[in-house]
This record gives sequence, structure tokens and C-alpha cells, in this order.
Amino acid sequence: MTSSVPELVPLTPGGRRVLDAASRLFYERGIHTVGVDTIAEAAGVTKKTLYDRFGSKEALVVSYLQHRDARWRDHVAGQLARVPDPGADRVLAVFDAAISWSDENSPKGCSAINARAEIGEGNDDHPVFPEVSRQKAWLLDLFEELCSEAGITDPQAMAQAMMLLYEGAIVTVGMTTFAEPFAIARTWAARLLGRP
Repeated sequence: MTSSVPELVPLTPGGRRVLDAASRLFYERGIHTVGVDTIAEAAGVTKKTLYDRFGSKEALVVSYLQHRDARWRDHVAGQLARVPDPGADRVLAVFDAAISWSDENSPKGCSAINARAEIGEGNDDHPVFPEVSRQKAWLLDLFEELCSEAGITDPQAMAQAMMLLYEGAIVTVGMTTFAEPFAIARTWAARLLGRP
């Protein structure tokens, strides 16, 4: 599978506190509204420690996204381990993972999509963009791999349909348009996969 997780650099205790504080604050309040002073104070470290560990706020944002992504991938792997045999149920396991992850970890939707939207157009050289693209490419590749293993005739097209359902659901979670979007996405995914 392409789009592998970048190797995460081990963190010192101070670095871990910075990342934990930044992750909470970035997700809850947004990247632009949270300054390094606020992060350092919440982490109980100096700004110097923050910069020594991460180099810049932009690098801290990318680290936040990478660490969230690593946790999400571990969660997906755990769900897939419960469905070891190839087939439609393994594809649907990604939606099951999203259902069990979403309430506690993503009540405001996808951190990567939110970061991409917040950085905005005209900042194409921002390091968040390739990170977000890498994460989304990984999920699409995963869907295609699972669809291929399931023997689906056109795994690429089905993977794209699964991705659209998934991404629509995660945006709907963030917008709170209606309740249980991942459950609804899973129902339609099952229909597309020929499951009752």
C-alpha cells in the first residue's frame, strides 16, 4: 500500500506535552486561533522548548496531523483484524472503525480536512497540504486494496465510491447536518457492495 505513515520521531516528555496540548487546542479551536504562547502555557513548557522540539508552528501542525493519522490507522488496523477474511465485510470494517472512532476522537470532523480548509487557497507551499493529500491517498488506496481482495470487478471505481461515502460522512459529522452519518454511509456502502 502506498502513502505510508512517515516515521514518527520519538518525543521527549516535554515534546509529548507540547504535541498533546497542541493537538487538543488545534482540533478544538483551530490552527490560526491558537498561538505558540497558548500551546507552551497549556503544555507547561517554554516557547523555547516548543521551538527546540518542533522548529516552527507549521512543523508542529504537521506533527499533530501525523500523530492523529497514526492513531487512526492503528484503530482501523484493529477493526480490520476482527474481519480477517477478504470480502465486503472487510471493506465495511473501515466504516465500523469510523463509527467507533468518530464520537470520541472526531466530533468536529476530520482534522486533516479542517486543517486544509483553514490554511486556505493561495498557500500551496504550506506543509499541511502534502500531509493531508498523503492521508487521503492512503485511505483511497486502502479501500482499493480491500475491494480488490474482495474480488470486486472494478476495485478502483468501488474504492472511489467508498471514499466519497466516507468523506461525505466525516464532513457531515463536522457540520452536524444530521445524526449518525457514518452509519448511513455504511448502509449505502453495503448496498453498493451487494450486502443486505
